[in-house]
Amino acid sequence: PGGGGPGGGARIGAATVPKSADDVKNAFRGLVPATEGVAIKPMFGNLAAFVNGNMFAGLFGDKLFVRVADPDRDRLILAGGADFAPMAGRPMKGYVTLPEGWRSEIEGASDWVLLALTTTSVLAPKEPKARQGK
Repeated sequence: PGGGGPGGGARIGAATVPKSADDVKNAFRGLVPATEGVAIKPMFGNLAAFVNGNMFAGLFGDKLFVRVADPDRDRLILAGGADFAPMAGRPMKGYVTLPEGWRSEIEGASDWVLLALTTTSVLAPKEPKARQGK
């Protein structure tokens, strides 16, 4: 039952993806504004937020990551964040995790999610990929 790894986590390549607990998912849903073009979708046992088809924030287990420009990335790293690397040694360019404890600093986390939404909303809309039959 569940995903492909221990605890029901999904798999990316050989890595098991940590699954977000319901309270973490609920906190994330509370951070994502209900704005036109914004959608929250499940992704590998977690949740991710998209604007016009482009991902701007998401969960990876208990970690919250956002998509920000380089100067904001540097600020977030200095504040205790880290480059988002769902596979060890392979960070996703432009994505940074907030410091641990983001749920106890919900106002600050909300500011980062809103900045990520603003940063990502200027990108060209991404067309959904056609699903391949199995």
